Amino acid sequence: MANTGIQQVFHETPSEYDRKQELKAFDDTKAGVRGLEEAGVTRIPQIFITPPDGIDKLVNSDDEKAFRIPVIDLDGINMNDGLSRRKNVIDQVRQAAETCGFFQVVNHGVPTDMLDRMLERVRRFSEEPKEERSKFYTRDLTRKVVYNCNFDLFQSLAANWRDTLSCMFAPDSVNLEELPQVFRDVVMDYSNHIMNLGIELSGLLSEALGLDRNHLKEIGCLEGLFILFHYYPACPQSELTLGVSKHADSDFFTILLQDQIGGLQVLHQGQWIDVLPAYGGLVINVGDLLQLISNNRFISSEHRVLANRVGPRMSVASFFTTNLQPSTRVYGPIKELLSEENRPLYRETSVKEFAMHYNQKGLDGASALTHFRL
Repeated sequence: MANTGIQQVFHETPSEYDRKQELKAFDDTKAGVRGLEEAGVTRIPQIFITPPDGIDKLVNSDDEKAFRIPVIDLDGINMNDGLSRRKNVIDQVRQAAETCGFFQVVNHGVPTDMLDRMLERVRRFSEEPKEERSKFYTRDLTRKVVYNCNFDLFQSLAANWRDTLSCMFAPDSVNLEELPQVFRDVVMDYSNHIMNLGIELSGLLSEALGLDRNHLKEIGCLEGLFILFHYYPACPQSELTLGVSKHADSDFFTILLQDQIGGLQVLHQGQWIDVLPAYGGLVINVGDLLQLISNNRFISSEHRVLANRVGPRMSVASFFTTNLQPSTRVYGPIKELLSEENRPLYRETSVKEFAMHYNQKGLDGASALTHFRL
């Protein structure tokens, strides 16, 4: 067993359990959940045990008529003779955004070999020696490069079985020298591809709302790009915890690259729907801020990630948001979507105010949007 000191900071009996003490002891290791795996733990620490009502087992059936997350083919939507093709894709995007807030895209323009390399880099960084990973470990979420386990570790009812490296790429991009070495040869190209795809998707979402193609871009929905590299180690008691608790994203929309392990689920009409991995595909989901500015036309659905005994699972989540960066822009329901019959449901807010509320609240299963309802 690795000598990380982790085994000594957790107690076995309930009478000895001091949650605050154990959270601090775990965080002080700067080794994350990967450190527990390195230590060879066979029982997960109590801080990770999710209350029974937090792991709802109700899942979508295998019936052929059961709901499935749609897969949308973006091939040919910008060709001169592709107007009918584009209209069809816009209709598919509209239906997905209005009903479940999730869809997958294929033929999206990001090379498959680049997707593979990104996932491989996440694994390489996460499996480096603890001494290398810990150089980036911090709780200061205003930094451009942040590595830790659970951004809401000290607010959460139960910690999630996941470590994350997060980096800001817009409006002010991180410098290559600030990044871990293993990412430097590919991450800038990847972020450029994701930004280009984001521009395409914002156009489709704008048109799906009945607006001009550039509307979401012009009001600033693409000002910020915040990328999170997630690592979910194999969990020895995966039935007792979650990779990520139930939550909705705080951004305008998210582009997610996931590996072939699976585990991502979306809550739709009271059932958990598996988002099955599609090799070469990318998962798109509506965030809270897009639900806010669309005045509830588009849905920011709750989702979660299951822990697993196989592991490790890797994913790369690209959030279109300026997050905690300063900005003078404020957002409310888009005026062109309002009428006497469709009055604004939310007050105006800045992205920073929304992000601060979201982070302070943590992944508690409650919607951050409630705080901004009129």
